[in-house]
Amino acid sequence: MGVVGHPATLFEALPGSKVRCTACARYCVIPPGSHGFCFVRANHGGRLDLLVYGKAAAVQVDPIEKKPLSHFHPGSRVYSIGTVGCNWRCQYCQNAEISQERDVAGRPLSPEKAIDEAIGYGCQGVTFTYNEPTIFLEYALDVMKEARRRGLFANFVTNGYMTPEAVGQLSGHLDAVSVDFKGSGEAGFLRKYIAAKDDTPILRTMEGLRHGGVHVEVTNLIVPRVGDSIEALRRLAREVRDRLGRDTPFHLLRWHPDYKMMDLPVTPTVTLERLHAAARDEGLRYVYLGNVWGHPLEHTYCAECGAIAVRRYGFTIQGWYLDAENRCRACGARVPMVGRLPESYRPTRATPVG
Repeated sequence: MGVVGHPATLFEALPGSKVRCTACARYCVIPPGSHGFCFVRANHGGRLDLLVYGKAAAVQVDPIEKKPLSHFHPGSRVYSIGTVGCNWRCQYCQNAEISQERDVAGRPLSPEKAIDEAIGYGCQGVTFTYNEPTIFLEYALDVMKEARRRGLFANFVTNGYMTPEAVGQLSGHLDAVSVDFKGSGEAGFLRKYIAAKDDTPILRTMEGLRHGGVHVEVTNLIVPRVGDSIEALRRLAREVRDRLGRDTPFHLLRWHPDYKMMDLPVTPTVTLERLHAAARDEGLRYVYLGNVWGHPLEHTYCAECGAIAVRRYGFTIQGWYLDAENRCRACGARVPMVGRLPESYRPTRATPVG
C-alpha cells in the first residue's frame, strides 16, 4: 500500500480504524492497510484515500453521441476522462486493460489542467467514462466544478451501482448521465458475469439522479444467448418508463466478444430489432439501436407523426429536421432535447445537415 492518495469524502469511520466506503453499492468495509473492491480507494490509518485522484489512465475527445447521449447537446464534443480500477468485473469488458488494472497508474491531470485541455480541444463538455466514475467521484467532482465555473457541462457514463450518498454529492454538478445496464435483469446475469448482486441500486440511482435534475438516458448492452431475454427487457422498459418517463431515451447496444468472453457471437441484428419492438410496445417513445451503423433505428423519430427528426449514422448527425425550439418540422410536436445542434456543426459524410 505504498501509494498515498487524495483524502476521500465518501466514507464512514468504524471501530478499529476500519472505514466503510460509501461511494458504490458494495459499501466495502476496509481495514487499515487495505483497499476496496475497486483497488483505488484505500484505508490509510483510518482515513480513506482516493489513489487515482488526478491520475488519468485514458483521455480522448469524443462526440457526445458515443456515450451514448442522443438527446443532450447533440453534435457537441466532450473531453473524456477515465482512471484505472472499477467496482465491477465484467467478463467482456472492452476497457479491461485499465478497468481491471491493480496498479495505480496514469498521467497527472489536475482538474484545472483537464478543463484547460477540454477548452483547448474545442470541447463543450467533459465526460467521465472508460471505467466506472463512481469509484473516483471526488476527483470527478472537482473537475465538474471547474467545468461549470468555465462554462462547460459534465456527464457520467456509469453502471449506476452507486449509493444515495454518491447521488447526493452529484446534485448540482452533474448535467447528464448515461446509465449502462449490462443485460436486462436476467436471473443470475449480474452475479455470473459482473460480480454484482442485483440491479436494485441501479434503478434507485437513475431515479435519484432524474429527481435531482440530471438528464438521464439508459443503455442496455444486449449479450446474445445469456442477456437477451425479451421478458426481462420488457420488465426493464417498464421500470424506465415508470421511474423516468416514457420520453427517456433508451439505447439497445450490440455486444461484441472481448476480454474473457470470446466464445459468443456479436448480437444478431434481428435480436436487437425484436427487443426494440418490445421496448416500444411497453411505452418508451425514443428507443435506439447502437453499434449497428447505418440501421434506420439509429435515427430519432418524432413520437407524434413518425417523421425523421434527426438522421444519424453512427456517431454522426446527417440530418436535423427540428426548428429552433426543437419542434418537428413535419407536425410541430416538440422532441425532448436538451440543447440543439450547433450552427457550426458539419457532418463527416456527404449527406448535408438541414
